[in-house]
Amino acid sequence: MKFRQDISIGENIKQLRLSKGLTQVQVSTQLQLYGCNTSYDVYAKIEQGKYNICISEFLALKDIFDVDYSDFFVGLDISKQE
Repeated sequence: MKFRQDISIGENIKQLRLSKGLTQVQVSTQLQLYGCNTSYDVYAKIEQGKYNICISEFLALKDIFDVDYSDFFVGLDISKQE
């Protein structure tokens, strides 16, 4: 039986960050101001899809990027995952 890996929103997070003109260091610093214990290394892994984002980080990123929750999921199609 083959298990499907969870879908990563890392690339969408990266695109949202770039659209705001922010660096990974700036975002990780802002996350820390929101009370998230998110280092630069951890944030980089979130964008790479190598670290599962915590709900507190997700909520903070919504505010940092000033976007709707749906913006994190644009273009993701679960039906194409194997």
